[in-house]
Amino acid sequence: MRVRKNCGVTGRMSAICEEVKTLHFTGRTWRPPYEARSVIIQATSGCTYRKCRFCSLYKDECFRMSPLEEFEEDLAEIKRYQPCARRIFWTGANPFAMSYENLKLRALTVRDYLIKCQTMAMFARIRDIMDKEVWQLKKLRAMGINGLSIGTESGDDETLTLARKGYTAADILEQCRKLDEAGIEYYFVYMTGLAGTGAGWRNAVKSAELFSRLNPYFISVDSLTLFPDTELYRMAQAGQFMPAGEKERLKELQTFIQNLQIRTHLFANSVSNFYPVTAYLPKERDAVVSELQYIADTVEEGEMAAYRRELKGLG
Repeated sequence: MRVRKNCGVTGRMSAICEEVKTLHFTGRTWRPPYEARSVIIQATSGCTYRKCRFCSLYKDECFRMSPLEEFEEDLAEIKRYQPCARRIFWTGANPFAMSYENLKLRALTVRDYLIKCQTMAMFARIRDIMDKEVWQLKKLRAMGINGLSIGTESGDDETLTLARKGYTAADILEQCRKLDEAGIEYYFVYMTGLAGTGAGWRNAVKSAELFSRLNPYFISVDSLTLFPDTELYRMAQAGQFMPAGEKERLKELQTFIQNLQIRTHLFANSVSNFYPVTAYLPKERDAVVSELQYIADTVEEGEMAAYRRELKGLG
């Protein structure tokens, strides 16, 4: 559908206003903060899974692949305004769930329209990698697919089961080693507080041990925030889940950082973190651990808890 741009001018100047095409975004459009400079295009909408107990982002939205015709129309429009785009982020909860052939077709289509495009990034689930062989992953990498944001949340089996992620720590290890072999860059998410009170140390140590056997380019850290439309919130209300306190979460993050044995960038600076920190590990390990300890020593639990209660969303 074409709509005429409203330039807010009259007379001769209005004659130069051109028609612009509306891009095909439907449902919730979500991209990580680190993709802020990427060109955004919808490849899918919704999530193939929708069973994570802490998440309600896509709970009322069925998974849908954007028709290739729509995808091409959007690429044509992007070409008009950003013909030199070098990085494209495909939206949807997990576009990497598409088959190898479908991903291949769309990657090649992007290259047809945007000849300077170097990388195509997107969200992925661990199970999205399972049906793809290493040789297929290598082909996708050669076509420009590089930069998978993977919401692992944890590397501890007990926590993964509690969160109902649908895979195990062994699955994370096996599938991400395939990405390593294929040369595909990927990013992890770790979530403090997800294991519940008293279990943060175990979650931090086991997750750090697992992540240290892999090569995430960076790790993004969120802190569990319970929203009323999630199953974990209802479990907490019923006494079936006891959320971790705020200082306990800071200690969990410290433990996670102390046990990571890889060179990686850590970004614990999303709105869900009471005190935002970033660090290049292991170089800045001691400094960031000390910084977090200072906050734990000088800020009252109640102040941090009040901050979390006021959060209405994570966008």
